[in-house]
This record gives sequence, C-alpha cells and structure tokens, in this order.
Amino acid sequence: MPFFPFYWDPTMILIIIGMIISGFASMYVQSTYSKYSNVKSKRGYTASDVCREILNAAQLKNVRLEGIRGNLTDHYNAQDNVLRLSDTTRNSTSVAAIGVAAHEAGHAMQDRDNYGPLRLRAALVPVTNFGQTAAFPILFLGFFMGYQQTLINIGILLFSLTLLFQLVTLPVEFDASKRAIRILEEQNLLTNEELPQAKKVLNAAALTYIAAAIASFLSVLRLFLIFGGGGRRRR
Repeated sequence: MPFFPFYWDPTMILIIIGMIISGFASMYVQSTYSKYSNVKSKRGYTASDVCREILNAAQLKNVRLEGIRGNLTDHYNAQDNVLRLSDTTRNSTSVAAIGVAAHEAGHAMQDRDNYGPLRLRAALVPVTNFGQTAAFPILFLGFFMGYQQTLINIGILLFSLTLLFQLVTLPVEFDASKRAIRILEEQNLLTNEELPQAKKVLNAAALTYIAAAIASFLSVLRLFLIFGGGGRRRR
C-alpha cells in the first residue's frame, strides 16, 4: 500500500526530536524568566517606566504604551503603532520584566529604522498564513490522486514557508535584544550587575525561536524523506 505520512513510520522520530527541543527551550525560558523575576532592579523603575524612557529617547513618543492580559504576551504592533506589555511585565520592577520591555522597545526602533528583516517578516505573514492553510490539503490531494508529484511538491513548498518565516524571525529577534541591552546600558537603566542578568533572560527567549526553526526544519525534512524522489513509496 502507498506510504501514508501520518501513520507511524521511522521518520516520526524527527517530529519527536523537534517536540523535545521545543519543550526544553520552553522550560528553559520559563525557568530563567522566573529566576530573574525575583531580582528587583536597584534603580526601582517598572518595566513600563523603562519602556517609556527608551521610546522617548528614541524619538518614538508617538508609540502608545498599553497593557495586555496574560503572561509574556508582550509585543509591538507596527500597524497600530502600539507597544503592549503583559500583566506580569508592565508594573514589575524585576530585571526580567525590564529586559522583556526593552526588547519590545527594540522592535519599535527597528520599525523606526525601516529594518530590512522586520519588513520582510511582515511581508511574509499573509504568504505564510496561506501556506499553512493550503499546504496539507494540496499534499493530501496529490497523495490520493496517485502520487501527483507536482501537487506534492507544491504542498511541501507551501509548508516550507513556515520555516522561511521562522528563519527570517531569528535576526529580527536577535537584533531587538541587542538594541535592548545597548540602550539599557547607555541610559543607565540597569546596573552593571543587572545587565548580564537581563541578557540571560533575552538569550533564553531567543532559544525558543531557534527551537521553533529547528522543529520546523525537521518537519519539512520528514516530508521530503516521505515524498521526495519523484517515485511512489510503498510499505
């Protein structure tokens, strides 16, 4: 019978490896954030205060600062020109919260500077969403039509757009963290002792993006192993 990719097969180990990597990265960022959430900044600023100071110094007074429910749901929305800090971040004086807030301010500065990878990521959003929606229906269609390799290749290509999006995300996130640490130091918002601690929080967060990219790559690799070669695989 034709090989069907969602029954158990040896390539499933790639999915399991991706899940394990993502799980460890998630646990690490949670434990790191939790550790430095208990370290209060000696300056006494809240994350919201720090964020506003950074935005003002960067000539971004037009960026609104708002709250949002949740834990680590902090984000910058370029379309609405608003930076939202989560319940656990905005009123906290911890080194971890200040690092996260500065990171989001880094995204606002990227937007101001017309940072190339940020623009590319924004352009990829609708394409990636379409790819996620259409990939498996097209892949299924090619499979059930007797291994129509053209349709299968299109399905794999659409599925691969997620990997492309995640790869483009990496420099965006790394650069935002680099900007955050630099401006925290330049504006003396954290002490010399606290800066490395904030950097550890941001580095831990970066691992989740790396893990997501690895997991996505392994998923794409699995599809290539199953469907690649142009021939019909049989069990």
